[in-house]
Amino acid sequence: MNKKKVGVIMAVIVVMATAMGGCTGESSADKVYVESVASLVSGNSGVQNRYSGVVEPQEVWEVNKNVEKSVKEIFVAEGDEVEEGTPLFEYDTDTLKGELAQAALDLEGMRNEITNYQGQIKQLNEEKSTAPEDEKFNYTVQVQSLQNSIKQTEYNIESKKIEMEKKQEAIDNATVTSQMAGVVKTINESGMDEMGNTAAFITILATGDYRVKGLVSEQSVWSIQEGQTVIIRSRIDEEQTWSGTISRVDTENQETNNNNGYISSSDSGQSASKYPFYINLDSTDGLILGQHVYIEMDEGQSTVKEGIWLFEGYIGMDEDDPYIWVANKRNRLEKRKVELGEYDEDLGEYEIKSGLSEEDYIAYPMPGLYEGVTTVTDAEEVDYSSPLYNQEGSMEEGMPDDGGMIDDGGMIDEGNVIPEGDGEVLEDGEMVDYTGEDEGAEEPVEEPEE
Repeated sequence: MNKKKVGVIMAVIVVMATAMGGCTGESSADKVYVESVASLVSGNSGVQNRYSGVVEPQEVWEVNKNVEKSVKEIFVAEGDEVEEGTPLFEYDTDTLKGELAQAALDLEGMRNEITNYQGQIKQLNEEKSTAPEDEKFNYTVQVQSLQNSIKQTEYNIESKKIEMEKKQEAIDNATVTSQMAGVVKTINESGMDEMGNTAAFITILATGDYRVKGLVSEQSVWSIQEGQTVIIRSRIDEEQTWSGTISRVDTENQETNNNNGYISSSDSGQSASKYPFYINLDSTDGLILGQHVYIEMDEGQSTVKEGIWLFEGYIGMDEDDPYIWVANKRNRLEKRKVELGEYDEDLGEYEIKSGLSEEDYIAYPMPGLYEGVTTVTDAEEVDYSSPLYNQEGSMEEGMPDDGGMIDDGGMIDEGNVIPEGDGEVLEDGEMVDYTGEDEGAEEPVEEPEE
């Protein structure tokens, strides 16, 4: 169902009606635009909010090297698959080994100092025992000083032991191994990225289940929420889709550059703040790590229904009898009764059980329509200066009560009509009409007027 075209038609009608006053009644100049039911109920037509996304692993491990150490050897290359425990790189430990040997000598020297202090204390105590009373105090002071030196040296020994343990641990752990199974994505020996920011030395993408990371602009971030179901659509084949649920909207970490594969056709070259959000997939079959995709909110557009389901705005009511404005074989408008079936509240669609076929052409209801008005399939043939489009009033009663918003999201702003797009894909939350214009629709055969 192409609601976008409906919005454009109704917007044009409102602009013309509000801009001019006029007469009522039938006129040979009156013409009304009709569309084929087949094009309106096409499962691939319509407008959806779209966001750009990329397939990534559920977990990314960034390995940062110790800036105080130098790397002796790297054992992996970008693209290598690794398992948990696979050696990644080794630090140069030659300096550490030299420092550890020197620390061992220092430790031995401090132990010798304690032995020497203890010998001095023994000697002083022996001399004190035979010294005169007035000299014993000096011996006591010297012994206490040596005892304090012993305590300080014992403290230095414990500190040196801790230092040596750390050095030995660094030597023992000089080889850094992978903490998970995955693929080596990047190796950055400089530790800086292209923008001059600090970057991880090695980045590993976990193997196993994938997720999709999307980007949403700060203007549109309010429109998505955790728990929303989404449709993931291939950029190459839009018929290939996956389903999932938004697991997190990360409003704490803005991404302000476009050097990450997320390019919007509306970008003007200036940096715009965007927020990442993440999608847990129901199935990852057919997805490739790093694949770029489109993300759409799941509003039932992927559900295939049997029969004719028509947007409720096309259906009028005569008391309790539903009807639709239909072009007859003479290209004249007639009010045709239809039988309604089920109602889809999410999409605002009724099942048409009888009274209408996909070969019929129908008009969107508007005040002043009458049976017998000429129908056309080219909107440019409509003369909006004719009496039909210049009736008293603003025609507000014929508009949907939604605060100026056409059902498909097209806006009417102070009489300015936002025209239908040309099928260009606009990402990061912009509206996208990805089906283009209907082609190949069979037009009603014109017959001479009687």
